[in-house]
Amino acid sequence: MNIDRRSLLAGSLGIAAAAVTAKMTISRRYQVMRRRPRSRVAILKADGYSQALDQILRHGLDLFHLDVRGKSVLLKPNLVDYIPGNHIDTHPLVLGAAVECFRRLGAREVLVAEGPGHQRDTGLVLFESGFAGQLREQRVRFVDLNRDELVNRPLLANYTGMDHMWFPRTIFESDFIVSMPKVKAHHWSGVTLSMKNMFGVVPGAKYGWPKNILHWRGIQQSILDICATVPVHFVVADAVVAMEGDGPLNGTPRVLNQIILADDPVAADATCARLMGLDPEKIAHIRTGAEFLGNASADKIDQFAEPIRSPGTPFLMVREFAYLRSNRDPLSRP
Repeated sequence: MNIDRRSLLAGSLGIAAAAVTAKMTISRRYQVMRRRPRSRVAILKADGYSQALDQILRHGLDLFHLDVRGKSVLLKPNLVDYIPGNHIDTHPLVLGAAVECFRRLGAREVLVAEGPGHQRDTGLVLFESGFAGQLREQRVRFVDLNRDELVNRPLLANYTGMDHMWFPRTIFESDFIVSMPKVKAHHWSGVTLSMKNMFGVVPGAKYGWPKNILHWRGIQQSILDICATVPVHFVVADAVVAMEGDGPLNGTPRVLNQIILADDPVAADATCARLMGLDPEKIAHIRTGAEFLGNASADKIDQFAEPIRSPGTPFLMVREFAYLRSNRDPLSRP
C-alpha cells in the first residue's frame, strides 16, 4: 500500500483537529474588539458563472454604501490548488466582477493577492485555474503572498501560543481587505469560509505547505489569531457552486447559486454555515470569533436581498464533523 505525504498529513491532522474541535472551549485571549452592534449580510442570487456576475455584484455592493474612494483594495480569493473538474477555488469570473466593481467605487488601486496552500508553483495554479487570463484581461496586479517581502507583527490574539508572526508586507500596505472564499466543507476545520480563507496571507516560504506550522498549532486557534491581526473589511463569498464532503480539495460540488456579501467576516461565515445546513454555534472559530471579531447571532445581522434558506439536506460532512449539521438525523450517514 502506498501512502503519500499529503494523505498521511491529512489523516494525522484531521484526527487531531476534529478531536480538538469537538471538545474545544476557547478561553478569552484577544487584545482587540472589532465586533460592532450590528452587521450586514446580503445573499445574492446568481444562476451560474457568467458575465452577469458583474451586474449582480454591483447591485449587491450598492446595498452597503462602501466608501473606498482613494483607497488600495486588496482582493484575497481562495486559490488552493487546481484539480480538473473540481470546484475548489474562487471562480475567476467572481474575481473579475469584484475587480471591476471596486474600481467603479473609486478605489485608487485594486490588487489581487494570495498564497496558495498546497501548490508551491503559484504561476502554475494561476494558469491552470484560469486566474492568469482574468488578471491579464483586467490588467490587475497580483502578489504572491507566499514569497512577498515579510514584516514581523505582534499578534492581537493569542490562541496558538505564538506572540508574533511574519506576514507579507503587501497586506499591511493595503487599506481595505476583501476576503473572497469559496464556500466549502473542510476535513480539518469543518468549514472553510471567509476567516479560514485568511490562511492564505500566511507565507508558505516561512510556515510551510500547507502552512504546516499553523496546522500543528491548531487550525481553529490560528484562524482567530490571524483574523485578529489582519482585519477583514468585507467579504464576497462564492457559493454559486460550493463543495460538500471531503473539502477543501476532494469534496463534491453542491450548487447553491448564491453570492454572499458582508461587512463582517463572522456574520458572513455564520450565514454561509446556515446556508449549508450547519449550526455556526458548533463551529469553534465562528463561535469564539463572535466574542470579538463580529456577530454570529442572526438577531444581530441585518439581512438584505435574498432570505436565508437552509437546504432540505444539510451539506455532507466527513464523519468527524457530522455533528455540525444542524438538523442531522442521528441514523443518517455522516
